[in-house]
Order: sequence, then C-alpha cells, then structure tokens
Amino acid sequence: MYTAVPAPKGSYSKLAISVAANCALAVVLAGVCVRTSAVGTGIVANPAVSMKVAPRTSVKQALNRGNLNNEVASDRVSSYSFCSPAASHPATKAKFEALVNAGTIMKKIADIDGVFNVEEMARETACVMGVKNACNVEWYGPNRPKYLGPFQSYTPSYLTGEFPGDYGWDSAGLSADPVTFKGYRETEVIHGRWAMLGALGCIFPEVLNSAGFNLPVWFKAGGTIFDQGIDYLGNPNLIHAQSALAVLSAQVVLMGASEAYRFNGGPLGTDKDILYPGGALDPLGFAKDANKVAELKVKEVKNGRLAMMAMLGYYVQAIATGKGPLENLTGHIADPTHVNGFAFATEFTP
Repeated sequence: MYTAVPAPKGSYSKLAISVAANCALAVVLAGVCVRTSAVGTGIVANPAVSMKVAPRTSVKQALNRGNLNNEVASDRVSSYSFCSPAASHPATKAKFEALVNAGTIMKKIADIDGVFNVEEMARETACVMGVKNACNVEWYGPNRPKYLGPFQSYTPSYLTGEFPGDYGWDSAGLSADPVTFKGYRETEVIHGRWAMLGALGCIFPEVLNSAGFNLPVWFKAGGTIFDQGIDYLGNPNLIHAQSALAVLSAQVVLMGASEAYRFNGGPLGTDKDILYPGGALDPLGFAKDANKVAELKVKEVKNGRLAMMAMLGYYVQAIATGKGPLENLTGHIADPTHVNGFAFATEFTP
C-alpha cells in the first residue's frame, strides 16, 4: 500500500503556468499553419503569381531545420513541413525532392507559355500520362493544333476552336459570317457521312465478287439499268430496277423529304442539335459521356474528310484505269514499279 505524499508548496502554480504556456504555443503554431496554408492556397488559385524555385542543394538543409523557410516553391510547402506530423517520416525527404523537381519543371513550362496556369499544366500532365478525358481539350479551344502546326502565326478570330475539326484554316474567309459558317459546317458533316458510306459501297461489289457474286464495278453499276436493269445484290427477286427516271424520282422524293424533315427538327423536335440529335438516334448510348462525344465528333469529321478525298481518288482511278479501287490496289501491290499513278499519267500526255 502506498501513502499519498502532499505536493510541494507552489507546485500547482508552476504546473498551471506550464500548461498555459503550452496552450499559448499551440495556438501560435495553429495560427502559423492556417496562415501559411491560406497563402499556399492563394498561390495555387491565382495563376498570375510567379513561382520561385529553390536550388536543389538547399533541400537537405531545409529538412534538417524541420521546415523549408520559404526556400521551395511556396509557403504552402513550408507549412506542410512545419505543421504536419509526417515531416519526420522517412518518405518526406523524397517527397520534397520530387516537389522541387516538379516546381523546376513547372517554372520552365510557365516560361515557355508566358503564363503560370496550374490547371492547364495539370491537364497536360494528365493527358501525357494517358488520361484520355484530359486530352479531349487538345482538339478544341485556343491550344488546339493548327493546320500549319508550330509554323502558323495567325488564326482568324472567328475560328475559336468551338467546333470539332477546326484547325484554324480559312484562307478565303468563307466562314467569316456566322450564318454561313453554320451552313458550311452542317454541309461538311453530312457530306462526310455520305462519303464514308459511299467509299465503303464502292468497294462492296468487288468484295462480293471475290465471294462468288457477279456484280459490275461501282462506276458501271448505274449504267446496267439501260441494258438489262439493276438487280440489287444480283437477285432480280429483290429489286429489279428498269427505269432510270423512276429511280431518280424516288431518290429525289425520299431523300429530299427526309432531309427536309431532319432540317426542321425531325421526330426529336426543334430543340435538338440537327447534326448530333442523340436520343432515339443514339441506341448505343455514345452521347452519355460528354468527353467521349467530344472525341467522337472530331473522329467523325476527320474520317469524313478522308472519305471525301477517297471518293475523289475513286473518280480519278475510274477515269484513268477503268478499274475499281480493289483491283487497282491489288495490281499496284503486285507490281508497284509499273502499276502506279505516274505510269497512267503518260497516257494523257498531249
């Protein structure tokens, strides 16, 4: 059994003073942490603030003192080393080294761009690291690639990168008027879609012929209507067209009516985008992800432009060689030296 020993005289007053002093010190430290954290937040939020990066040799000295004393990029980092319990952790030194390296790189990027923008740097970093959603902005806005790349010094003011496929090229000023620009944009997308279908359709008969069908090449298919009529898929029991006038009339009526219906809103109403209506016309749900849609719009325009150029190539090939695209391709692969565009160009020499 132990006997309680009374405390020495005056010990309670010393204990009270010690507790009060420790509480005051804790309040001061908390104030320092709040102040420096607020300063660090302000630096990140304000892209106009310039960065000061410490030399790498000072990191070890700063860690030995327990804080960075404003020797790294901002007061926010120093508040972390002074106030955080993790300051004594072995990984802290490696983290501070990484922060200094990151700060140096960010300063170089800011010097190149002429402005310190943390959000843009984070987006570009995420894109490089493989985050596709962060890369979508690459095709839109002022930082999108231009048709002349780094050699382009001027972009028309009305080409802001708002729409997919805008590479800043309008040397003739055709899109200076917003109404005209809207019409051209719709026309390009619609023609691109038809060109993609047409480019595939021109190859389709040759593919079927390799499977045993006997179909004419694409540029001769229409002419068979004057001979023996057009049998779709080589089967007269499906559609056997014999009148070119009837076919033309049906195409004008059906295509004209459907296009007018689409232009005036169609089944989805006038509030929908007539180019990308979505809804019932998006059964696979591509439009659910806004970032995915933005990427798909760019892909559609680029592939549509390529398909229109492909159709132009089909026309030139048909005039020059009298053969279909697949037959021309296989002939060129078999003898690329003699079967090429230069060889056929000599046939048209005056």
